[in-house]
Amino acid sequence: MTETPAPTRIYVDADACPVKDEIYRVAIRLGVPVSVVAGSFIRVPQDPLIERIAAGSGTDAADDWIAERAHEGDVVVTADIPLASRCVKAGADVIAPNGKPFTEQSIGMTLAVRNLMTDLRSSGEITGGPKSYSPRDRSTFLSTLDQTIRRIQRRRAEQAPANGG
Repeated sequence: MTETPAPTRIYVDADACPVKDEIYRVAIRLGVPVSVVAGSFIRVPQDPLIERIAAGSGTDAADDWIAERAHEGDVVVTADIPLASRCVKAGADVIAPNGKPFTEQSIGMTLAVRNLMTDLRSSGEITGGPKSYSPRDRSTFLSTLDQTIRRIQRRRAEQAPANGG
């Protein structure tokens, strides 16, 4: 008897996530459970598909909680590049709130640029932050999330007969 993979789950790094409402809408429409992970209490809709996780107040408590659970077939939504790197390595699909996917091909360079920018900021070289979030970012995110979940579901459906028969 073969094991059926756990259902796809969306993990949300929620503390500074600007697209939580969009995630809830897509998840409910597609029937995908969501874990909304934050350092402390955060409001979520009353829906059996949506669970709220208060991971604790430690610096990386929410990141660690997500990284320990995310695996192939899951989707992680985060702007945190070190967390994205951990989840990509675990096989999860990772999407930034602006819709940009983090992939095995892109995460190394993304992490290197992030570290360089952190060093430049700490030495006073750069004072500006990231560009502001736009309606186009929201639209791109929605499209990417929907496509990612559907791709995972198709892949699992194609694998099911081979494993189950």
